[in-house]
Amino acid sequence: MLIQPVASNLITRPVHTRIPFKFGVQILNEVPLAELAVEVETSDGRRMVGRSSDLLVPKWFEKNPDTTPAEDSEALARSISEAVNLAIELGRTAGAHSAFDIWHVSYQDLVARHPNHQPDILVRGFGTHMLERALIDATCRLADCTFREAILNDRLGFSASRVIPATRDWLPARLPMPADSISVRHTVGMLDPLRLSDIPPEQRIEDGLPQALEEDIDAYGLKWFKIKVGGNPQQDARRLKDIASVVMPKVGNDAAFTLDGNEQCEDLESFAGMLEDLKSDPIAGALVERLTLIEQPLPRTATFDPAANRHLNQLSAIAPVIIDEADTDSEAFHRAISLGYSGVSIKACKGIFRALANRALIDLHPNQGLFQSGEDLTNLGSIPLQQDLALQSTLGVSNVERNGHHYFRGLDHLPEDQQAMITRALPGLYHRDADLTRLSIRNGTIDLKGIRDGIGLGGPLASLEAAKAINPE
Repeated sequence: MLIQPVASNLITRPVHTRIPFKFGVQILNEVPLAELAVEVETSDGRRMVGRSSDLLVPKWFEKNPDTTPAEDSEALARSISEAVNLAIELGRTAGAHSAFDIWHVSYQDLVARHPNHQPDILVRGFGTHMLERALIDATCRLADCTFREAILNDRLGFSASRVIPATRDWLPARLPMPADSISVRHTVGMLDPLRLSDIPPEQRIEDGLPQALEEDIDAYGLKWFKIKVGGNPQQDARRLKDIASVVMPKVGNDAAFTLDGNEQCEDLESFAGMLEDLKSDPIAGALVERLTLIEQPLPRTATFDPAANRHLNQLSAIAPVIIDEADTDSEAFHRAISLGYSGVSIKACKGIFRALANRALIDLHPNQGLFQSGEDLTNLGSIPLQQDLALQSTLGVSNVERNGHHYFRGLDHLPEDQQAMITRALPGLYHRDADLTRLSIRNGTIDLKGIRDGIGLGGPLASLEAAKAINPE
């Protein structure tokens, strides 16, 4: 399907965490939530609005110590405007094209022509991927189809080999059948209390949601856990022992874990040695045995340095190692594979078409143990959460890190009428308790049926400002 972007509207609203979230060096208490609407027109004159949304998270896309968090968020907002303005201008001169073509041209201009080690390369990509999701959403709604159907029936014009040339023999028909549900991998941040007794009475949050890890396990039936580590072997070892002492008695042999280094590890040998030592611990040893992956231990600038990866095999012998922040460009995963990395994260903010191309690369190397892992940059309902789940479902991911429902209070950031609308539209995904509309997690899983079968990218979408008119550029 050929479309031409003709108008857009970008709004941002501050949202506040209910619990401080520490990832890497950043502690998040407040962050802007951006929502993009793009109106497109088909070659036969039909019009549709597509939407996308994400938090403008500071100190992840670019970890520049000389900028403030507000400046980081503003840079992400500018990247959205640059990508959308470019797409609209190209449409005026070149007319209608597929969603993939429009994204690809913007990506080539704003991202690919810049060196992949440039510090702001993920910031540049963020804007093109917000545009990408809005274009995909509009196309699916015009075609009255789901995201998976749009890929399989070539509604989007997607070509894996134009993203990664080595995937020229791959076809979307190789995508797996989407599942009815997906397991939640609960984030355990470096500041998160593990037990109720860890929380001083004056810091207890009485808002109807769990606060300590032991409460989360009971409330949601959790079995999967993602643990943030900080790069200090002694501190990390103590933290892992403490977490294991909470999780293992409650979850037992059903427990599974991943570790997220958040670029904080400078020495893979020391990191691997710490984990090897923990194997002999009577409780933490069970955690290490159940590690399914280790995410982005090295800084992104060192990830492709052979010298920095001298002990990657030692770490990989404990659990496969994947890249996340180092997934800066279309060939990043390909380069990582050659160094011994086994996987790459999936985040809608890093690109849907790029994620599909990485899946193609995995399918074409079936005997190398390569995989994708669903990760979360604190996705909130409705739009960011649902569009990311649509991507995870289509790629056949069995478990995904989900943390927006924990660090933020349900759907409080959305207008009440929109909360009511989305709960009626997706009763398997959201529910309302008293004054709180929130994500439904039952037995550690999320129901995907409404997402899988919904028209558009993510099915019905609740908006920050549903009634606000599109502003022509």
